[in-house]
Amino acid sequence: MTAPTSPTPPIPRDLPDLPPIPGRAALLPTVVPPRAVLLPVRRRPVAAYRALIALLALTGVALELTAGGPVADTLSNFTVLSGILLALVMLASAQCAWSAHHPLPASLTGATLFYVVAAALVHHALLANPTSPFALGDGAGTGWQTAATHILHTAVPVAAALDWLLSTTPGQLRQRQAPGWLLYPLVYLAFSLARGELLPPGGTQAHYLYPFLDVDQHGYKSVLGNALLIGLALYAVAALLVALDHIRPTLLRGRR
Repeated sequence: MTAPTSPTPPIPRDLPDLPPIPGRAALLPTVVPPRAVLLPVRRRPVAAYRALIALLALTGVALELTAGGPVADTLSNFTVLSGILLALVMLASAQCAWSAHHPLPASLTGATLFYVVAAALVHHALLANPTSPFALGDGAGTGWQTAATHILHTAVPVAAALDWLLSTTPGQLRQRQAPGWLLYPLVYLAFSLARGELLPPGGTQAHYLYPFLDVDQHGYKSVLGNALLIGLALYAVAALLVALDHIRPTLLRGRR
């Protein structure tokens, strides 16, 4: 005969936590970004709209190049350079949206938007404003140049701002990024002053493309003062853009 076995005690429902093993570090909780678990989505209407913005910007640049002025002067213009940069970024963003890739960094897209908006504000407030001491006159020019001016200083910034409002995720920009965005205008200021000094006198090229940077007419003291005031105004615009990014509503779902 076999010896009677003792009944198995019931397993408790709540097991106490085991103490940590001495000498071994506990695993820290990990945070998984949302884009690592969300399925990518193709956004072809957004891609098409961004491609149209790039085409619009390149059209404005092409019209400026064919308006009759020196090509070197046109390619040295801050607005033209910003338009080319925006076109490249929009084409890359369109590719990301079309192929369901991760979007470009918000700091890059925000910077390009800031540059075209800054160029538009300077144009409308200082160059096209008849009450400004730096107004460019009656706005006389060829029809192509007038069209290019309206495209690059009005249509392109508005279209880029609409893409930012409707097709990007709010709250991605940071105030610490705003000072870095001013590096490009600062480099352009140094380039503009160096270009004016190096160009030979009496040539066909304009030494200074913007009247508020004309050292021959105003002197370095006034030009640097103008640059400082414009720089402070642009920094305020950059900070305002970041602030708006954090208070604007989410108008569309599934942004990229």
